[in-house]
Amino acid sequence: MTITFPPLPSSKTELEDAGAFTPRFDEAGLVTAIVTDYSDGELLMVAHMNAEALALTIETGIAHYFSRSRNKIWKKGETSGNLQTVVELLTDCDQDAVWLKVRVAGHDASCHTGRRSCFYRSVKLVDGRAMTEIVDGKRHFDPHSIYQGSGT
Repeated sequence: MTITFPPLPSSKTELEDAGAFTPRFDEAGLVTAIVTDYSDGELLMVAHMNAEALALTIETGIAHYFSRSRNKIWKKGETSGNLQTVVELLTDCDQDAVWLKVRVAGHDASCHTGRRSCFYRSVKLVDGRAMTEIVDGKRHFDPHSIYQGSGT
């Protein structure tokens, strides 16, 4: 089974109502994907999906994304074992973003740095400069041993 997405509806009412899922991909063919933990709501990551990644996610129940830096689809957790099982997939009113509520397998980490969330730093003003500070230093796995030679 391969999911295809129909063209955008002609009316705003149709876009905002129940019915066909018609994601609005940007000029690069992507939608933004916000990913949170299903159990506690923690923001884990923000990624992008093209039509293929979105279809694979819906079909398999496992999160797939499009890597802009590698220019390819990636099944989240395929290398690390931290697969993201989608419990719920929502879309916003314009259908140009999706929200995945997931359960993370393996080390319960979604960041390639080994941390649970990609949002492990805060930004602060220090002496007139914007600086980052690590607020979650706990690594759930060693990224160097997991991704050695994988190009991540």
